[in-house]
Amino acid sequence: MRSNKSQILQSIAKILAEFGENIRLARLRRKLSAEQVAERANISRPTLLSIEKGVPGVAIGSYVQVLFVLNLEKDLLKVAADDMLGRKLQDAALTVKERAPKK
Repeated sequence: MRSNKSQILQSIAKILAEFGENIRLARLRRKLSAEQVAERANISRPTLLSIEKGVPGVAIGSYVQVLFVLNLEKDLLKVAADDMLGRKLQDAALTVKERAPKK
C-alpha cells in the first residue's frame, strides 16, 4: 500500500512534467531555441531544460522568467483565481449575527 506522501509526490511530479511540456511546446510554437529562451530569461540552458522536464528543484522564479519571455506570465494570475472549493468552505464557516453591528 502506498503512503499518502508518495501519492502526493507522484501527483506533483505529473503536474510539473505536464507544466514543463506545455512550456516546451509554447517555446517550439514560437520557433525559439532553448538557448534563445534561456538567454532572454537570464537562466542557464540546463535550467531551462530542467523546467521543460518538470524537475521539482527549479525555483519558481525561473519558471516565471521563462513565462515572461514566452509572453505567458498572465497565465499565472489564473491560478486559484476561481477557487470554488475555498469559497464554499469560507461560506460554510460564516456566522450570521442576529443584529446589525453598531455604527
